[in-house]
Amino acid sequence: MISIDLLRMKPNEVREATKKRGLEAPISRILELDSRRRATISEMDNLRARRNEASKLIGQTKEKPESQLVQEMRKVGARIKQLRVETREVEEEMKLSLLEIPNIPEDDVPVGSSDEDNVVIRTAGNQRNLDFKPLPHWQLGEQLDIIDFERGVKLSGSRFYVLKGQGARLQRALISWMLDLHTEEHGYKELYLPNLVTRDTAIGSGQLPKFAEAMYQDATDDLWMIPTAEVPMANLHGGEILNPGSLPLNYVSHTPCFRREKAAAGRDTRGIKRGHQFEKVEMFKFVEPADSAKELDRLLADAESVCIRLGIAHRVVMLCTGDLSIASAKTFDLELWAPGTDEWLEVSSCSNCTDFQARRANIRYRPEAKAKPRYVHTLNGSGLGIPRVMIAILENYQRADGSVEVPKVLQPYTGFERIG
Repeated sequence: MISIDLLRMKPNEVREATKKRGLEAPISRILELDSRRRATISEMDNLRARRNEASKLIGQTKEKPESQLVQEMRKVGARIKQLRVETREVEEEMKLSLLEIPNIPEDDVPVGSSDEDNVVIRTAGNQRNLDFKPLPHWQLGEQLDIIDFERGVKLSGSRFYVLKGQGARLQRALISWMLDLHTEEHGYKELYLPNLVTRDTAIGSGQLPKFAEAMYQDATDDLWMIPTAEVPMANLHGGEILNPGSLPLNYVSHTPCFRREKAAAGRDTRGIKRGHQFEKVEMFKFVEPADSAKELDRLLADAESVCIRLGIAHRVVMLCTGDLSIASAKTFDLELWAPGTDEWLEVSSCSNCTDFQARRANIRYRPEAKAKPRYVHTLNGSGLGIPRVMIAILENYQRADGSVEVPKVLQPYTGFERIG
């Protein structure tokens, strides 16, 4: 959430930043509501002061209770009650309107309208030169009997699949290895998180109200299935004031993720690239504002180390303003090369959300004892998304005989060296 103070002081800057994202926000309406809110509060304060003075006079006078002053105070009380209702209504509309304003992109984020305007920062590793025509993962998966698309659709509909045998084992190995890597070498604390969250939790992370149509909901209890572990992690310390010296806090968690993928209708319908349910290992940081830029670099390095150890060519892409999520001020995507489908696959988005999520979830810290609380900065990044990593492994490590070699770092976790 954007600070109302920032909106008051620099409305044109916020308006311009929103336009860079290709969006419009009710900035003028928010400022109008803010002005009304301050006016009603000022009037209430004046009326309460007047009522207090009158109460003292009434207590001292010997006149009958139905004096002119008493009648006046009844009108004052009724007006205060009316103003209190008006203030609540204005504040509620202000809150909902503020939720529509995205985070302010950092100055070095390239301006653009879509992913076509993203900028490749660097490419690392060599794309594998296979001496045969590589197969796409869906064909490999069916031939090796490790992915069953037909039964996935039978059970749940389109964009669902079943992993079998060595395919299921490969996914489990990837999850365990990534968690061990991030906890044992990168200094993250592992969390087991709920897969269903409250509406307030989804609002705090920035998922609601904007992305309601992309989420699955239990309407009876108003609980929402998480599209990423970022949602519960962003709210883990909601409403808290963190103690001096407690930051940074680094967390990692594996969860299933649930997304309707309506925005991607008609795209990537084959294979496991875009599913309504998938597994992901997610990293999350709560840090002091002065440290968030360098912590983004660390987060990216932690995610990139997974790509490097898998021995698969990858590249780092900076997202343009039009491709940023609503909460992000700056994002780097990590993409793995997949020769079978001849494309770069996004496996991680590493984002600095500055104080945007912290304001929505009311997460603050004290820089030192008795200091005034300040909002923390939050960062998140996949470490990594499992299905697309599996695609990259199958397509890069396939062999001419139709088998697939297992990357060496995963072999202690799979218990086998080859699929097939």
